[in-house]
Amino acid sequence: MDRAEVTIVGAGVIGLAIAAELAQSVESVVVVERHNSFGRETSSRNSEVVHSGLYYPPGSLKARLCVDGAERLYSCCEEHSIPCSRLGKLIVAVGQSEVAGLGELLERGTLNGVQGLRLLGKEEVERIEPEVIASAAIHSPGTGIVDSHSLMSHLHRKAASSGAVFSFSSEVDRIEKQRQGYLIGLKGEDYAFFSDAVVNAAGLASDRVAEMAGIDADKEGYRLSFCKGSYFSYGKKSPVSLLVYSAPLKDLKGLGVHATPDLGGRLRLGPDAEDVDSIEYGVDQGKRDAFYESASRMIRGLDREAFSPDMSGIRPKVRGEGIRDFIITHEADKGLEGLIDLIGIESPGLTSALAIARLVAGMVREVLR
Repeated sequence: MDRAEVTIVGAGVIGLAIAAELAQSVESVVVVERHNSFGRETSSRNSEVVHSGLYYPPGSLKARLCVDGAERLYSCCEEHSIPCSRLGKLIVAVGQSEVAGLGELLERGTLNGVQGLRLLGKEEVERIEPEVIASAAIHSPGTGIVDSHSLMSHLHRKAASSGAVFSFSSEVDRIEKQRQGYLIGLKGEDYAFFSDAVVNAAGLASDRVAEMAGIDADKEGYRLSFCKGSYFSYGKKSPVSLLVYSAPLKDLKGLGVHATPDLGGRLRLGPDAEDVDSIEYGVDQGKRDAFYESASRMIRGLDREAFSPDMSGIRPKVRGEGIRDFIITHEADKGLEGLIDLIGIESPGLTSALAIARLVAGMVREVLR
């Protein structure tokens, strides 16, 4: 029976980054993806924002990996000519009641090591972005945008050229720990193979993949819920050149409907946050007024008729109260030596991808010693 040293389940940006990192030093890396190409779910349905790391609790994986990952991502884009731009971002307090929250956010970002953050008054905001409505704002110069498809294409090429094998349109339906390693079975196929280590980077399905391997997802706090975020595009010239965010919602349920110019200068608004039970990507035209009203709190002069449905994405959120961190763990203490689970890799997953890859690759190399 065939054998791989490492099997990665999922070819989103996280799985691709891990494959590209591991293939440099591991001889046999296999990536199994249920879709017919890479990045077909969360990785290609997001704002494409490179976050700076100011939102997340100090010391959390999200904070550490976002700050590290942003610098790695910018360096990678520069080295390999991947379209990317540090536009900068304003996080605005529209009313005086929101200003205190900006101070707390600024303190958190500073503790996380985010560079260049400044609290701006109303006049400074107007000088930078005349159409932005704000009593005050945080300026985050390190926030930017990236062409996520170009990034994933680069990571796929890098991994494949280093010997990683990709199996698309292949859905894992069996992960069984045996003496020889993990027996990996594929849905609808008689073929199975062994793997010394398994990395669960399955995104929206990561809790179910963990269950295949013998993890009680509910007991361990791995169960995911789906949060849908819809976007609208603005059909006229963008009135802003920076990213413009409202203050984040409680427990980072969402970052509010925000304004993001893309690499071509087109303005996109969103996402909102809607709990859903299934994966469906339609955008409700009826949300236009809500998007217009939310954006108009921050940006003056917008035309309601220029708002049109764009796209949506689904975020895999770990169930529970408060801000939930990434779960990145080697399951050796559960008798599953060689299984590494990545659960709840939502925002800032894209920004953190290269830092996550470095972390996970180190865990895998320890297993393979």
